[in-house]
Amino acid sequence: MLKEGVKAPSFTLENQDGKSISLSDFDGQKVLLWFYPKASTPG
Repeated sequence: MLKEGVKAPSFTLENQDGKSISLSDFDGQKVLLWFYPKASTPG
């Protein structure tokens, strides 16, 4: 788990349109990463 203020590691994921998006695509910008448990699962 990352602590507040620690930079996230580099990663690349597909968006809803199937386009690859990398964290590095947002260099120099503020980015909010939001993680949540899979829908309809306990926890």
